[in-house]
Amino acid sequence: MAELKHSPPLVSVELIEAIKSLPLRREVQHCGSTFRVASPFAIYTTCPRCGQRIKVRAFSAAPEVEDVFDAVFAWTLQPTAEGLAQARRQEIRDDADE
Repeated sequence: MAELKHSPPLVSVELIEAIKSLPLRREVQHCGSTFRVASPFAIYTTCPRCGQRIKVRAFSAAPEVEDVFDAVFAWTLQPTAEGLAQARRQEIRDDADE
């Protein structure tokens, strides 16, 4: 196995499981109704009942699982990084098919 030149951060099994099980939609309660936000990564949405723009993420200074995704999404903005991510996703698909 190759040796890394830096110490990686500690990543817990709980974090990995939280990432794997992140729902594809976020349920929100506002003005007496419950509705789904189209993306779990949305920070704001508009209430379909009253039309108010509401914050649905990042209520505290504590990092959320969605922040991990944001960091990965930002990483993929680097030149060639998206191609690396696509190649890894294909490897994961291929492994799942075996």
